[in-house]
Parts: sequence; structure tokens; C-alpha cells
Amino acid sequence: MTSPYLKSVKLRRDKVASFDEYPFCLPVVSQLEELELHPAVTFFVGENGSGKSTLLEAIAVAWGFNPEGGTKNFRFQTRASHSLLNEYLRLVKPPNRARDGFFLRAESMFNVASEIEHLDDEPGGPPIIDSYGGRSLHEQSHGESILAVMMHRFNGNGLYILDEPEAALSPSRQLAMLRRLHDLVGQQSQFLIATHSPMLMAYPNAWIYQITAQGIELVKLEDTEHYLVARRFLNDPHQQVSKLLE
Repeated sequence: MTSPYLKSVKLRRDKVASFDEYPFCLPVVSQLEELELHPAVTFFVGENGSGKSTLLEAIAVAWGFNPEGGTKNFRFQTRASHSLLNEYLRLVKPPNRARDGFFLRAESMFNVASEIEHLDDEPGGPPIIDSYGGRSLHEQSHGESILAVMMHRFNGNGLYILDEPEAALSPSRQLAMLRRLHDLVGQQSQFLIATHSPMLMAYPNAWIYQITAQGIELVKLEDTEHYLVARRFLNDPHQQVSKLLE
């Protein structure tokens, strides 16, 4: 890929009334000025509550995606829970345009699956579910439905924003997701991914932004807390558990 569909994200700091209020009080936001993105794969990692999903959601909404997930054509709302951070972001886009895109949130896949069935119940047009493999996402496990979206709905030449896609996936399915991600990168796709999975983070040449109480910084896989904790545990699981339970 010669250039990304989304080059960087800027916070309009002059429009923020107070950095003491949510979500601007989150270190990842309060320290944000301009965040450059990798043209292929950018990961966001951090502890629960660090704000990585809040930031990713705001980028997705600013791009035009539905806050609960799906394509730009999805306009359903189960519960209004997203922050207003998207209104304070400026997306820096190069001239080339994405022809496809999807915002995948593991926690709201059920809502997306329900919306697809609702739309297909209305008359006119080919079934939407055909673009997702032809089988109801509700008839598959959580992990299977996420993989089905990536395998069948992601068509390449697109911007794909994924929020913890590994949440319902076994280790072998995470590797399958990694393979599919690589295929789509080869089809001129760009990914922004919030994750806890060291397996996904191992994608070659990707950028990894680690979010901490000090803000956000670019790190190597081997320097992420996720990798270090997983490595210590797998090197000697019995000893690690014994120490934990002392």
C-alpha cells in the first residue's frame, strides 16, 4: 500500500472546554495532539478502562460508522452509550478513498446480527445476509459470527476498525483471523484494532500504540504488558498460579 485511507487523527484541543471531564480526562485523550496511523495495521493496547475502545469508537464514528458497529449504512441504535469525543477529532485523509469499510465491535455483534435480520425482513433487494456468508449470524457462535464477517463481508480496499475482535476466539481462530487480516492487507486494506491478544499484535511491521496512565506511546510487541504477562505465565504456568494464590 502506497498510502493509507486514514493518515492520522488530531484532537481539536482548542474546542475542549475542560480536560477534567470525561472522556477528555482520560490520559489517552488529554495527551493527544496528532496520532499518526500505519498504512496497513495499527494496534491499540492497554489495560481495561485505559480508553483504547473509547478512542477507537470515536475514530469510527468520526469516519461515519454506526457507534454500535456495522457499515456506514447501519443506522440502528440499541442504547446511546458512546461519548462525544468524535466531535472533537479531525481525521486526516489522503486523496485515495476507501471503497469498503466496517466497524466491528465484539460486544455488540448480537445487535448487528439482529439488525441484519430486521433489514432482511423488509421487502425489496437481495438478502443482506448473503454478504455475510448466507447463514444467520445468530445461528453461529459468537466467535464464528465474527470470523464470518471478516471472511465474507470484508471485501478489501477498505478501512476496517475492530474493537477487541479476539474476545470470543480460541487461539487457533485468532491465528485464522491473523491470516485473513494478512489477505485483506494484500488487497489494499487498512486496519485499526484495539486488542488484548499478543497473537494478533505479532502481525509483521504493524504499529502498536500502548495506552497507559501517562498517555500513549509506540512500542514493540515484546515491550507490551500483554506479551510480558503471557510469556511469564506460559514459561511456567504452575509457578505463576502458585504465586498468585499464595
